[in-house]
Amino acid sequence: MSLINKFSNFYYTIKYLRYEQFYFRALYKLKKPKVTYHTVESCNNWHWGGLSLMKQCIFANNKVLFLNEEAVIAEKADWNNPLREKLWLYNLHYFDDLSSNTYKEREELHYAFINKWISENPPCLGNGWEPYPLSLRLVNWVKWFSKKDNVEQKYLNSIAQQASALSQQLEYHILGNHLFANAKALTFVGTYLQGQEADHFLDLGLKVLDKELKEQFLVDGAHFELSPMYHEILLWDLLELIDLANVSQNSKLIMRLESWSSLAEVALDWLVSMIHPDGEISFFNDAAIGIAPAPKDIFNYANKLGINYSSSGKTLITNSTSGYSRVKYDNYTLIFDHANVGPDYLPGHAHADSLSFEFSVGLQRVFVNSGTSLYGVSRERLRQRETAAHNTVVVSDVSSSEVWSGFRVARRAYTKLLKSDCDFSGVTLSACHDGYERLKPKVTHTRTINASETICIVTDELSHKTPAEFNLHIHPNVEVIQEGKKIIKLQLTNGESLFFTSSHDVVLEESTWHPEFGKTIANKKIRIPFVDGHLITKIEFRKEIH
Repeated sequence: MSLINKFSNFYYTIKYLRYEQFYFRALYKLKKPKVTYHTVESCNNWHWGGLSLMKQCIFANNKVLFLNEEAVIAEKADWNNPLREKLWLYNLHYFDDLSSNTYKEREELHYAFINKWISENPPCLGNGWEPYPLSLRLVNWVKWFSKKDNVEQKYLNSIAQQASALSQQLEYHILGNHLFANAKALTFVGTYLQGQEADHFLDLGLKVLDKELKEQFLVDGAHFELSPMYHEILLWDLLELIDLANVSQNSKLIMRLESWSSLAEVALDWLVSMIHPDGEISFFNDAAIGIAPAPKDIFNYANKLGINYSSSGKTLITNSTSGYSRVKYDNYTLIFDHANVGPDYLPGHAHADSLSFEFSVGLQRVFVNSGTSLYGVSRERLRQRETAAHNTVVVSDVSSSEVWSGFRVARRAYTKLLKSDCDFSGVTLSACHDGYERLKPKVTHTRTINASETICIVTDELSHKTPAEFNLHIHPNVEVIQEGKKIIKLQLTNGESLFFTSSHDVVLEESTWHPEFGKTIANKKIRIPFVDGHLITKIEFRKEIH
């Protein structure tokens, strides 16, 4: 990358940031948390009864398993091993095993691992004292210790000490889901512990939550970072806050219970519209299976809490605020992305996937975005965020939004929904984006989807004739047979066949799909080059080609 391009990326990244992101980033570099020994008066007598769904990740002999990667935490240095990915180290400090579905079987092991963490992670040193892992660990510890009849003073003191460190470094420099997690953790700690400091934690947590709930959940229920995975995480957080209000009967939480429940209802509706018939999320922006609670578990939790939501069977659902539409017929489901990359000041989990779509037939996914298998700064991380890894059009070999580094976006595409209509003849969705208007000549990409029960026609139009290509990624369980220069037969596992036809010649290539962190699966992708600014592709349910 040239020096000019680096400067451009940097400029177009920081120009959208908020003042507090600059201020707190500088403040936290200059001012570190001051944490002293804490003595806690006592804790409140409530017992967490929420769902425990996490998979076991802590085993005997200090063995751990995160993101499909095993390790042994034998020495103090292993908590911050520089050879490990940052996200893996974060997971090590979360203590999700305390909220696993088999946590009761490992009480002695959990106490040993907690003691090991306390003794080997002195205050404010290492990954475990960064605000995000602090937040997730505090919630797990509070829920786990609340179920004990007696809790030793040293554990209550440690919880207070960690909460004190968190309260001094709330992630205003990042905002979004991180700040929400900080506020949730302080709310849990403040509701669990007793005393003046606990009251401070609770008031601070609720103050942040009151603001961030309005900021982070859009009118149609979507979490504003526009990642189905992070929507699951934040919705689960909201359900746990509702559960906390019920179980603790804390008056400050009870007064917010009605508004929290109303928000959860629309957030649940949005999730319904973003999952495939196989029960799992679609892969738009950073999204992978196995990080957040599964949709079925979220819906079960909502039912347990008495929160209503719509399992809508409508043929067309358009979430106009967030920018996603779902088309659902008896034999297939299509989810269309006409969204922006997310909030301008927080596009870290965005992919350059404007006007992409995913497609399922029954329970079988057919056309899939490539997914997310890793974070950090690497060529593979960048590739998974680029436009070519999604089911949409690349123009002049550049992505629709300038994704760079691990979590950066410079110039970004803005989309506009042009039409969303459903009648007896079928569904019409049309949208455009301006992400290629930074090119010479300026190019606008418009995609129109005409869908009915037996055919789905995708029309891509570019405002100028220029080299472009449509990439279409196929689920690895689908057999792909090229039957002509413009015809692909897709054989599904249930014996059904789909035919994909194009107005231009198609090329089959090897690719990879990433449904989980740490997982790479070989698959095929269709690539369709075109230069005339107009491409028509069809997905048809028919028995034979005439």
